Amino acid sequence: MNDMSTPAVEPAPLDLDNSSHYINRELSHLEFNRRVLAQATDTRHPLMERLKFLLIFSSNLDEFFEIRVAGLVQSIKFERETAGLDGAHPEETLRTISEMCHEIVNEQYSILNKILIPELEAENIRFLRRNQWTEKQNAWIQHYIETEVLPILSPIGLDPAHPFPRLVNKSLNFILELEGNDAFGRDLNHAILPAPRSLPRVIKLPDDLGEPGHNFVFLSSMIHAHADRLFPGMEVKGCYQFRITRNADLDVDVEGIADLARALRGELHSRRFGTAVRIEVAENCPEELVQFLLANVGLNESDLYRVDGPVNLKRLMDVQNLVVRPDLCYTPFSPGIPKGLNRKNNLFDAIARKDYLLMHPFESFAPVVQFLRQAAKDPHVLAIKQTLYRTGSQSAIVDALIDAARNGKEVTAVVELRARFDEEENLELASRLQEAGAVVVYGVVGYKTHCKMILIVRREQDGLKRYVHLGTGNYHSGNARLYTDYSLLTSETDICEDVHLLFQQLTGMGQNERTSKLLYAPFTLKRQILKLIEGEVKAHREGKDAYIILKCNGLTEEKVIQALYKASHEGVKIDLIIRGMCCIRPGVPGLSENIRVFSVLGRFLEHTRVYYFANAEMPMWCSSADLMERNLNRRVEVGFPIVSRSLIKRMNTELELYLDERAGSWQLQTDGTYKAATESEDMPAAQAILLQNLAG
Repeated sequence: MNDMSTPAVEPAPLDLDNSSHYINRELSHLEFNRRVLAQATDTRHPLMERLKFLLIFSSNLDEFFEIRVAGLVQSIKFERETAGLDGAHPEETLRTISEMCHEIVNEQYSILNKILIPELEAENIRFLRRNQWTEKQNAWIQHYIETEVLPILSPIGLDPAHPFPRLVNKSLNFILELEGNDAFGRDLNHAILPAPRSLPRVIKLPDDLGEPGHNFVFLSSMIHAHADRLFPGMEVKGCYQFRITRNADLDVDVEGIADLARALRGELHSRRFGTAVRIEVAENCPEELVQFLLANVGLNESDLYRVDGPVNLKRLMDVQNLVVRPDLCYTPFSPGIPKGLNRKNNLFDAIARKDYLLMHPFESFAPVVQFLRQAAKDPHVLAIKQTLYRTGSQSAIVDALIDAARNGKEVTAVVELRARFDEEENLELASRLQEAGAVVVYGVVGYKTHCKMILIVRREQDGLKRYVHLGTGNYHSGNARLYTDYSLLTSETDICEDVHLLFQQLTGMGQNERTSKLLYAPFTLKRQILKLIEGEVKAHREGKDAYIILKCNGLTEEKVIQALYKASHEGVKIDLIIRGMCCIRPGVPGLSENIRVFSVLGRFLEHTRVYYFANAEMPMWCSSADLMERNLNRRVEVGFPIVSRSLIKRMNTELELYLDERAGSWQLQTDGTYKAATESEDMPAAQAILLQNLAG
């Protein structure tokens, strides 16, 4: 008998430079949008919510073209093309995007016309076409056009004095084919008619003008029916809607800028008139007019989308407010409030006793607002510091900071002006805070301040004491009802000291100071994540049960992906819950067979960022950061540990819900597509379970 021990078998070397091991970032983003669109056909969602998913898909796709496609176009234009992790160059990626988007958009309008509109009609919610209007409806529409629409329309006849106009990004427009001479004897063939943004795109007819229920008419149909009134004495041979999508990414050159706020204000107007990247045209528009539009906008056939319905579907969101049908919507709920954090409680006393972890929207965001409101009124509170990324135009958070400043507290707000599409609101709230006497700074030029932190300094019997809020989401009360996020309220000494150091760094200057508990980008967060991954590899080699769970919105950072591949190759079990973009390719033999990737979509937008490393000294982390290049390398982000054993146990239970294949999630396949899991009768979706367990 041979008593010699068998030597450990070394894993075969990895080829991490093989581009086939990575999924294209932009195509992964499109796959996410495809999953959103799929919710519109999922009958487990109420009918009005399914319509909302279709409209959210439209909004997502708009932003995809405005930012992602526009970025690829710019890289080609300025000869900055670089291949992605998957080896595809921008031109190749754009071709694939065009093919996928044409397919998805056709599917979208098919779902609208063949599924949702008939099902809505069965519920007495109708969208009436022109050939369905009754005599009474025609008369009402004619009056509406005369009094509400025609007075503010400005048709533009195209001739040498009136060239093709510069049309606003995503605005509804019409191209008209004309015949005849105008009052000046001009023989005009074409005209452009922009629809003012102040006009609603869908109009509800009075109840007495139609069948019982809700009867809607599209503004585009009204304009089609009465276009000839804009060109008296001429024949309108055709009227066709179209919409142009433009590059909407602000390009502020920070070099040499003395006042970032002023520079940003100057750029906001240009966003409406960026380079065209897509044109949507009514399906029945003649080819001659389509080619005329393409030539004048500077696009080609691959950028053209013929659509069977309104070109601006996002504006149908108004229907949600015009139709009061609770039976066709999600059942309302009251978010839970943990004992000790009610409005009547002194939150500082409660937080001094223990940490509180809130999971929004299942648990209320109100304690976070109350945290600031109490601080604003408390005579013992001396100072409040907070980062603001997205808060909304009507923000209880900002109101509390203003009250605090007016009450003599030292209030410092780090406002990120460059939160995409919220720049104008952030400029306004910064002005309001400054007028109230708060100190407003704009973070670090060149690095977006994306971390979510509140620091309150309070004088107590034994001296100054700090209280902190750290979050994975934004300080936006509305989003806290729609997005899943974690909030930590703590007075733990080391964490509070670290938050103090980060605010000092954001508002002042000096060398980087070492934190004891917090991780923060762009300095320590990525480095420590890589070390934590390596720690699980080491634990596995020592015979321990090694396990990694990462939950975030996107996973695209090359070093992190390669570290996960190495860990999987070594035998570490890895579960990834990635809502959107994911460049990792699971299930590749010898590379990623120990990696599973899930995506969860549902009533709420999954937004929590959680990192779990089974063998780490501090195994559970929350963060403001996704595992993407911009978050880890070009933003100020924070990762914070959950130190309470009971809270770690609770979070593990919540993560397990998302990882149960019976709970209605999607699973990423090796080829880059996603497969929907079938929801089990005895296992409802993870969000439904959390709602049941945590809501009031």
